[in-house]
Amino acid sequence: MSWEQQGYPQQGHPQQGYDQEYGYSGYPQQSYPQHSCTRQPYPQDDVDPGYYGQGVPDAPSPSSSPLPVVEQEPEPPVLDAPADAEAEEEKPPSRPPGRDRYFDTLRAVALIRVVTYHTFGWAWAGMVFPSMGIMFGLAGTLMAKSLERPAATVIRSRLRRLLPPFWFWGVFVVLAMLVHDWMPGWQIVYWVVPLGDPPGNAWGEQAWEILWYLRTYLWFVLLSPVLLRVFRLSPVPVLVLSLAPIVVFQFLWEPPDDRVGSALTDLATFLFCWILGFAHRDGVLERLKPAAVVLLSLAAIGFGGWYAFTHQGETESYDLDALPLAQAFWSAGYVLLLMWAKSYFGIDFAWLTRFRRTDRVVTVFNSRAVTIYLWHEIALILAVPLIDRLWNVPAFEKWLPLESQWFMFGVGWILIAGFVLLCGWVEDVAGKKKPQLLPGGRRGSS
Repeated sequence: MSWEQQGYPQQGHPQQGYDQEYGYSGYPQQSYPQHSCTRQPYPQDDVDPGYYGQGVPDAPSPSSSPLPVVEQEPEPPVLDAPADAEAEEEKPPSRPPGRDRYFDTLRAVALIRVVTYHTFGWAWAGMVFPSMGIMFGLAGTLMAKSLERPAATVIRSRLRRLLPPFWFWGVFVVLAMLVHDWMPGWQIVYWVVPLGDPPGNAWGEQAWEILWYLRTYLWFVLLSPVLLRVFRLSPVPVLVLSLAPIVVFQFLWEPPDDRVGSALTDLATFLFCWILGFAHRDGVLERLKPAAVVLLSLAAIGFGGWYAFTHQGETESYDLDALPLAQAFWSAGYVLLLMWAKSYFGIDFAWLTRFRRTDRVVTVFNSRAVTIYLWHEIALILAVPLIDRLWNVPAFEKWLPLESQWFMFGVGWILIAGFVLLCGWVEDVAGKKKPQLLPGGRRGSS
């Protein structure tokens, strides 16, 4: 639920909340292509060699790993980018890749869906591929693996990997808003550690409203040591009951219209997906009966879809990003099927490594996930004035589809690629790795 819907003022502008305007995956359509802020998301810390294939010599091989770690340095959040992802690429081609390309591919597709949604504003996009739920599920899996190490070490490592890219990006956004008459208050501390939604003005809203994901991810990281202990006391009941908070918020008690309420709603919405990541890591999913999993998944998806289509009057749309309850159940059923299939059938997409260019693209998306997520809205914003200038060139006006949103989509990705090249090195520095222009390059056999 956004601050605007909740009636909570944020220095004259709405807050980034869960709804389609300020959260998960939607925001108000602009006069130019509709960039709805997909709460899609951000980074990870600890990296599990089993998951990312960040092979380190003699590293232990994990069972079923998640998104972002193992005995080595972790990586950043949802955007959980594999730590030392390039290490795997340095191995001789004859060695089998250790990275789990199934999860890598899911993350890459999730990021593409986020950019697509923010360009076109398609309400159905979240139903076809609920990116945020998937990314939280992957992050939860990696977090469970990371917590085989001391909790304080894991949390510190994840903060180290996430905050520098956020600070680097934030400097540009904050300075731009200050130039455009923004007068910050004490809430500016959330631009240092985003445990609450960082404030901003309406001018920069499209850029900063996506930070709901980062805030939610950080809280999940901090709560994970306790959540994992509770989960392991009684895995299946705890997993099922993790949907209870969003039901309570919807029908019994409405969270306050402020930063706290927005944070509680987002945590409740994706709690199941995060704990589902624990279940995958601990091997709980593969022990479940296929018929029960499929039945429960379809029931959750069915309820989420039913609620979305029968409550359009509340938001004038069936967009899941504007309906936390629908989003929670739809994502729960969808992500449960994806992760159960991974565990039960042993899907790993190892064949992807045979297609070097495609495999390299997936590697770049995973290693630069935080950069892509943070900078993609700015890229889409800059695409508008850039295309406006192209109208002044007669040849471009005649031969290029300048009025098409698809053209803007293409220009946006070109600008995103530019930001990856210019700013992606910050993720390497945050991960204590040697900065690279693009990760995943082969440096030859050893």
